[in-house]
Amino acid sequence: MRELLQSKIHKATVTEANLSYVGSITIDPSLLEKIDLWPGQKVLVVSNTSGARLETYVIKGETPGSGEICMNGAAAHLIKKGDEVIIIAFQYSQEPVVPKCILVDGTNQFIKYL
Repeated sequence: MRELLQSKIHKATVTEANLSYVGSITIDPSLLEKIDLWPGQKVLVVSNTSGARLETYVIKGETPGSGEICMNGAAAHLIKKGDEVIIIAFQYSQEPVVPKCILVDGTNQFIKYL
């Protein structure tokens, strides 16, 4: 069994960083649907701005199409509002996986599949 890339949101912009929240990353539900991410699923978040890398879990945002990408809790110390990030999910498989990867614009709207 190998751990392989399942999905990726490339060049997303963090729209909010909420230190008061318990933890996780909130993501626009329309983006979750495009790359088949589930609430509660573990993701790696990499900041292209600061170089910070962290693991957390997904919370489904409230409004489809909002472009919401919010770093919550302690993660907001490492990745801040306005940072450009890559959000990556992996899965275990015994077979090769075709990942679902998307590119978004500066307001986190879908541009294309990569």
